[in-house]
Amino acid sequence: MAESRKPSISAAAPSPKPRPQPTPIPGAEDPAGWKGARYPNPPDSVNPDVTTLRDQWRFAIRQYSRWYSQAWGTAILAGVSFFALGWLIKGSNPLPSRSTDHTGEKPSQAATSTEK
Repeated sequence: MAESRKPSISAAAPSPKPRPQPTPIPGAEDPAGWKGARYPNPPDSVNPDVTTLRDQWRFAIRQYSRWYSQAWGTAILAGVSFFALGWLIKGSNPLPSRSTDHTGEKPSQAATSTEK
């Protein structure tokens, strides 16, 4: 009864949980392992036949041509739209070089003065 027991360290400390083993990285053991990385869509092991390559090339050219022409069409449409918007806001031709009352003279100092 008078005995006082100290709990032993092994009994008091919970046992450590076993950690799961880390999954090995494929190609990590290889010195050039970065070259052998696994991709979700790996490249073909052999080149496709000539007709397939020709069809893919023609499709790519057609797509690029379509995008190129659409980009130019969009740029032209935007330019015309901004020109028309400028015309509506100003009430006349927004390009100063195309105005009919364009004289080569500079305005006088009295006309540009803001003092009253």
